Amino acid sequence: MSLFEVPVDGLGAARSATVTMDSTRAQARVVLTGARGRLVGAEGAGGRILAHVLDLACAALAAEQVGAAARCLDVTLAYARERVQFGRPIGSFQAVKHRLADAYVLVESARSAALGASFAAAAGDPGLTRLAAAAKSACSEAFSAVAGEMIQLHGGIGITWEHDAHRYFKRAHGSAQLFGPPAWHRARLAADLGLTAA
Repeated sequence: MSLFEVPVDGLGAARSATVTMDSTRAQARVVLTGARGRLVGAEGAGGRILAHVLDLACAALAAEQVGAAARCLDVTLAYARERVQFGRPIGSFQAVKHRLADAYVLVESARSAALGASFAAAAGDPGLTRLAAAAKSACSEAFSAVAGEMIQLHGGIGITWEHDAHRYFKRAHGSAQLFGPPAWHRARLAADLGLTAA
């Protein structure tokens, strides 16, 4: 048992802290050795229940991701208006406008996917698996891309500890892997549609 491993009294379980890229989202590893099990739901329904929980978790995480991506875009837009280079705000440069427009499209597309999954989860829609997989994939990739643009468009300040950009970047990449990476969710979506993943 390591220094950070904590036994859960009499349950045959131990919990140990996991080092993560995003230190604001604590994670742990739970090891069961001789722990007693308890049937949740009906016999043989465990796979279906776990799949539903995964869908709900992905829908919730997708909403968090799109909210954070939108915040990254807002902060970057504000900075582009105030940061002056060559006598004018950097937001007035065509190349910066294009990058911000692309980030906006990513955020709004991700928002639509997240809303679709959230509405399906709230309504008990049987299409939740498709919508949750699509949302998790789209929102993971959008958040990662927009957080990356935030760092790039902030220039030197974007890579310092004093600016929040690195926190968003770490959260983006950590949450992209949480509950499965985007490619795995695309394969899940393809399987639900009866297709083969590309």
